[in-house]
Amino acid sequence: MEEINIVFTDEASSYLDDLIQILYRKEYFGFVESAEIYVSDIYYFIKDNIKDFPNKKTPSELQNLGTNYIFIKLNLEQFGTSSLKNLTKIT
Repeated sequence: MEEINIVFTDEASSYLDDLIQILYRKEYFGFVESAEIYVSDIYYFIKDNIKDFPNKKTPSELQNLGTNYIFIKLNLEQFGTSSLKNLTKIT
C-alpha cells in the first residue's frame, strides 16, 4: 500500500485550531476538551483516509478554494480520541 505524506498548511492548522474555540463558544460542545477531541478526529480522519475517500468536484464559484472537496460526517464513536498535542508531528 502506497504511503502518502500529509502536510497541513499553517493556514489550515490555524483554521482547525480556531475551530475549537468557535465550536465551544457557539455551544456545539459543553467543554473545550470535547471540541478539541472533535477537531483532533478531523486531523486523524484526514491523515488516515484522505487517499481512499471519494472526492467531488468543487462548484465553479468556489474553485478558488480548490478543485475537489470531501464531505465527512464524524461519528465520535467511530474514531479514537486524543489530544491535539499529539498531532503536532503530522507532516
